[in-house]
Amino acid sequence: MGTLTAEERHFFRSDVNARQSQRKQRTPQGHITEAAREIPVHERCDVLVLGGGPSGVAAAVAAARSGARVVLLERYNHLGGLSTGGLVIWIDRMTDWQGEPVIQGLAAEFMDRLGADAIAGPPRKDWGSQDPDAAAHWGLRTAAFHGVVTHSPTIDPEILKGVYHQMAREAGVDLILHGWMVAPIAEAGRVKGAVFESKQGRRAILAKVVVDTTGEGDLYAAAGAAFDSDIDTHEIHHCINTSWLFAGVDMQRWLDFRARQPEAFSGFMARGREEIGSFEKPIVSWRNDVATFLGPRKSGFSALDVDEMTQVEWESRKSMAEHLAFYRAHAPGFEHAWIMLVAPQIGTRHGRRLVGVKRVLRSGWDAGAVEDDEIGISPSPSPRFPNISVPYGALVPETLDGVLAAGKHIACDTNSHGFLREIPQCWLTGQAAGTAAALAADSGVLPRDVDVKRLQALLSAQGVPLRQASVAVPA
Repeated sequence: MGTLTAEERHFFRSDVNARQSQRKQRTPQGHITEAAREIPVHERCDVLVLGGGPSGVAAAVAAARSGARVVLLERYNHLGGLSTGGLVIWIDRMTDWQGEPVIQGLAAEFMDRLGADAIAGPPRKDWGSQDPDAAAHWGLRTAAFHGVVTHSPTIDPEILKGVYHQMAREAGVDLILHGWMVAPIAEAGRVKGAVFESKQGRRAILAKVVVDTTGEGDLYAAAGAAFDSDIDTHEIHHCINTSWLFAGVDMQRWLDFRARQPEAFSGFMARGREEIGSFEKPIVSWRNDVATFLGPRKSGFSALDVDEMTQVEWESRKSMAEHLAFYRAHAPGFEHAWIMLVAPQIGTRHGRRLVGVKRVLRSGWDAGAVEDDEIGISPSPSPRFPNISVPYGALVPETLDGVLAAGKHIACDTNSHGFLREIPQCWLTGQAAGTAAALAADSGVLPRDVDVKRLQALLSAQGVPLRQASVAVPA
């Protein structure tokens, strides 16, 4: 297609706050030489999954359920990444614009296991509804867009942590917390494991296949795979911030204020922007007395620079305190608000994107073509477009072997990254990567040489909607 207009390219432009601070400049301090040393092998496995975020948990569970011996390495004390520790407790759309569930499989199981008290959103019968009253009601609750009610619930992050942990244990995943991958183990262009650091020091894990679910492609970048890092400054997909929760609120009063007093609400938002600058409105959580703040989203910072992320943490905490004071003073329902939790994980949306065998591209949205190696279906960002086919090739590095990518650093352009980085899409690509990794390990082939038809049949049997799974699972 021809050159796209800004309107055609940009779907995620709201609430982007340009940075005001100067980038910290450090002067060169020379180098040291690290002596060679022997590193103990901590474990050997079929599949090593690096990073226990939404894509990593899905990959580990899928690989283990497929019969592989799996190690999952996570640097925090919990699983879930941004879907729990990052307080991204609003789970973006899992249905298409007709209300059909298109992100299923493990994603649906995660949601089903939460229990009624830990999830809030439209009932199944309302998914896809275009009734104006229903759309207005759920639109205030981040579950209706473009006049269509969607399956995009909010969840209790602590309960989801438990669900993740339980499912990993049930599947037989060898879980290692409090460890951070620091180097790939690679030979002749093939990854064979990774080195990690912990309180025990430096150790190695050897694997037949490695799944990089670090969020920023840390493993594949360090191993020499090509990646893209360009961003679109008009969209929120590159922004960074730390989220928070306020408790002691009455969200129904707040929602009534937004819906019934639009002029007063506009005045409130204008005053907030004038007094605070980067100003954000809350969204609902899984409870009426807890408010979620997923911003302000800060642009112009790097998710790959420790000084930059430190600055974002400071600015986000300062903003949180300013929001608390302003909302207590001026927002209906927030008179007695208090700080429940500041996210223990920073919300990094973009660092690297793999250069893969294939890419999901904005230029392909209009046609809605089904990839021959489809491993998942993503809802499109607007009713203007059909569902979007996610190919297996987007998980496979163009040249590097022995590794698959899953999560927000798969192969795509900046526009497609805007939705492929969301939690449901991370579950989608994680489940596919884990299943493919187990298949590769069992078959003794490289991930790029996996029998795609068999992979599609396995995913279909796991409840993943596909349009290319027309064959039965071979015996």
